[in-house]
Amino acid sequence: MFAIFRHHPNKDLADLAEKHMHDDLRPEDRARLHKAASKVQTHTTIGSLLGVGLGLAMAWRIRQNRQQLFNAFRMVAKPVEVVFANGRREPVPDLEPLLRPTVWGDIATYTAFGLGGFMLGGETGLLTGSAAATRTITRDRHSWKRIEDAFRNFQIDVLKRQMEIIEREAKESAAGGRESEAESASSWESLKEHASGMANTLKPR
Repeated sequence: MFAIFRHHPNKDLADLAEKHMHDDLRPEDRARLHKAASKVQTHTTIGSLLGVGLGLAMAWRIRQNRQQLFNAFRMVAKPVEVVFANGRREPVPDLEPLLRPTVWGDIATYTAFGLGGFMLGGETGLLTGSAAATRTITRDRHSWKRIEDAFRNFQIDVLKRQMEIIEREAKESAAGGRESEAESASSWESLKEHASGMANTLKPR
């Protein structure tokens, strides 16, 4: 859980997670967390590689079937024209160029199945890795309790910092609002004085 925040781009959160890692957990608890994180990474990597391999194998199999189908279609006798009852003759279009496997078709097939296998294998590995990591963390009940308490304390500190940020922004916004109100009042007074001066100049003498 803490590993997510230890490499977070927000340095404050990373430092806070590191602090709770060292202050609230024992060395065996930290080792257990590192082991659980490595299991997730290992399962995800293996699942992704297996998914890519399976996807490429399926793409190769589909390509072979297409090639065999095309070869069979090319070898069979095909009609060249159709004769209607009234004697009219119409040529039958040649479908061979449309069924011929192409390089771009092979690239699209391998790319689609490779990416699909990568995503499917990665997600499957993530699920199995998360299950294995959960078993690793919860195997020792006392260690799991300490990790749970440390993570809860980390969440409390994060919420406190967020509340401080919100309160500071609210105070700055209120101060800015008061300044803008003062500027508006000053502008209104200047406008009234200018209008009074114009009215005096327009009075008949």
